[in-house]
Amino acid sequence: MPAADPFPTTPARTEPAERTSPGQWVAVAMVTLSTFLVVTSEMLPVGVLTPMADGLGISSGVAGSSLTITGLVAAVTAPVVPRLLGNADRRHVLAVAVLALTVGNVLTAVSTGFGMLVASRTVLGLGMGTVWGLAAAVAARLVAPRSAALAVSIAVSGVASASVFGVPLGTLIGNAFGWRTAFAALAGLGVVLAAGLLAALPRLRRPQTTEAGDEAPRRSLVRPAVVIGLLVVVFLVTAHFAAYTYVRPALEQLPRLAPDAVALLLLIYGVFGLAGNFLAGAAAARRAKATVLALAAGIAAAIAALALFGSGALAAGLAIALWGIAYGGLSVGGQLWMTQAAPDRVEHVTGIYVGFFTAAIAAGAFLGGVVIETAGIVTLLWATAGLAALSLVIGLAARGPRVTAAG
Repeated sequence: MPAADPFPTTPARTEPAERTSPGQWVAVAMVTLSTFLVVTSEMLPVGVLTPMADGLGISSGVAGSSLTITGLVAAVTAPVVPRLLGNADRRHVLAVAVLALTVGNVLTAVSTGFGMLVASRTVLGLGMGTVWGLAAAVAARLVAPRSAALAVSIAVSGVASASVFGVPLGTLIGNAFGWRTAFAALAGLGVVLAAGLLAALPRLRRPQTTEAGDEAPRRSLVRPAVVIGLLVVVFLVTAHFAAYTYVRPALEQLPRLAPDAVALLLLIYGVFGLAGNFLAGAAAARRAKATVLALAAGIAAAIAALALFGSGALAAGLAIALWGIAYGGLSVGGQLWMTQAAPDRVEHVTGIYVGFFTAAIAAGAFLGGVVIETAGIVTLLWATAGLAALSLVIGLAARGPRVTAAG
């Protein structure tokens, strides 16, 4: 196995280990569309927050807390699912999870108040935790070993692609036809995608690693590289989502942008985020910790710049672009950090990582709502910039083995 491949070989591959067939890349594309649907469904309230809150008769802070609900449910689901699946076909599990996303989006589209919104986002969280918790591990199994890191980057690029296409397009649809139509469109995509997963993916049973049986003792996941990585990611993701959940009100209040201009800046954020995903994926395949810490510095600088210079439209655009490229690389960088730190227990460490990640999303959305309701948007931006900087300090100060592709 090449040094850059942090994933174990499994019998699920149908092609020789030396090459990856076009059909296998199509299967990876289906997984990518799954992560795209997950993040678009989760984050669409950011783009339609103001009309959604008005339509439900609640404040923007309360509407933004819907991300907290989704994140909490996903945080519980993601670590538990790999332990419950046994030898279940991962292809069927992903398809069912995507259908759960579909049901959640339908319920959101027909919500009449906060109570129904809570129910819809709970169902969404179940699907989200399952898809996101399995996506990286499944993608790596679909291709030849030397292509595993690239397959993970492509699969996780659905996260950044959701920012490029999903949330901005959903925002435009919401502005033109109403926010409920945007969620209904996501539900339709989910039905098509579930069928695509069943058609494109091969049968994928439990990976044949030490986590799958009792042939060898299982090493604990409480390892320095894993713990340090989780701490950095939790603080950084909390900071990001505390600010990003309320980026629309920030752009409406500071540079006083119109709704369509906000959608354009969210598109810019996403384009740079997509670039950041692949740049970080290439770098993290070799030096995961250094890559993630560089991204932390970029996120802290971007949020601080928006707080300091955001009253100007150009400055706000530049800050959003930097924010996008930095955060766009975090998901793949963090995934590779975890799998390089625990290559013998990929599904379990990925599930735990996603659990912490989504819990941090929930914490960020909740804390952001509290701060924006009590202290205002500028205070929120400065507080989150400081929290992102703290994640960088934790990573730099922590002593432990360097996380590289070689282990």
